[in-house]
Amino acid sequence: MEHIYVYACHEDEQALCQLELRTLLGAETMLGARYAISARRVEPSRSPFLKLRLDVLFEAGSLPELASRVETLTVQGSTFKVAFAETDAAVSTDRQREVAREIGRHLRGKAEMRRPEQWFAVTELGGRWLFGHCSYGEAVWLQHQQKPQNYSTALSTRIARAVVNIAVPDVAGTKAIDPCCGIGTVLVEAMSMGIDIVGCDINPLAVRGARVNLEHFGMPNVVSIADMRTLGLVGEQVNLSPTSLERIGEQVAESPTSSQIRYDALILDMPYNLCSKLPEDEQLQMLQSARRLAKRAVIVTTEQIDPLIAKAGFRISERCTVNKGNFSRQIIVCV
Repeated sequence: MEHIYVYACHEDEQALCQLELRTLLGAETMLGARYAISARRVEPSRSPFLKLRLDVLFEAGSLPELASRVETLTVQGSTFKVAFAETDAAVSTDRQREVAREIGRHLRGKAEMRRPEQWFAVTELGGRWLFGHCSYGEAVWLQHQQKPQNYSTALSTRIARAVVNIAVPDVAGTKAIDPCCGIGTVLVEAMSMGIDIVGCDINPLAVRGARVNLEHFGMPNVVSIADMRTLGLVGEQVNLSPTSLERIGEQVAESPTSSQIRYDALILDMPYNLCSKLPEDEQLQMLQSARRLAKRAVIVTTEQIDPLIAKAGFRISERCTVNKGNFSRQIIVCV
């Protein structure tokens, strides 16, 4: 079945939106477009950018032809509503209502404008008239902004949700980790989508904040205090010397073993501070640990670290930049 997705994003997040939808839907999006076509059926609420999904049931070359075809459909439930989905061209409100009424007039059932039991949508796309079931997205990420613990430098819930979708497009059977989880922004978004994820952080105060936030949203405690550089190693949680960590990192960069790889996906928001910079050797050790822990990683960074990513044994497959004023973050997909 063909699915039509309508989306919207701010220009500063356009590249992130395109990367997320390309990963999530397996569909290319055109610059400036408001829709994507995909064979994949994804709940619109997963993405912070998706507004609705139209599951195409009927296609026609004209509105009258489409109206005659929908007459064969029996509405499941006692009430329904037909909405017009804007796709490749702007359509006036009056015209949208006119089209929706025309289609609704040919459906077998009772129209209900406020609380229908079933939603349908109609659109015109490239000369094709399309009709089908309609599902609207819910701004789940917006609800998660209201959490007890916050960091001024933490990812926004909107960006965090998109990053999670880029890291884990397929939920079933995927194990993920956020090894520098901070106050748990990524964890909350991932768990709200049913993703199997754990988190850790070297900062006890951050872990405490993450636990408070998870509990606030009724989510289980999946967070521990740990240094990601020693996760999964013999002598884990022991303060290994910089020389030992460097040697382990070099071995992993050459070829991580299947027994070392514990997760399918890893999300790493590289620590940063407006007043100080994380030493390059520590950044490399973190990236080497990410390479050891997971098959696929999404790295979030405010710095240019491509040489370190390559040195850690990763290959960059895709990337985008998210701007907020003069502040920029790079979202880098590594395999």
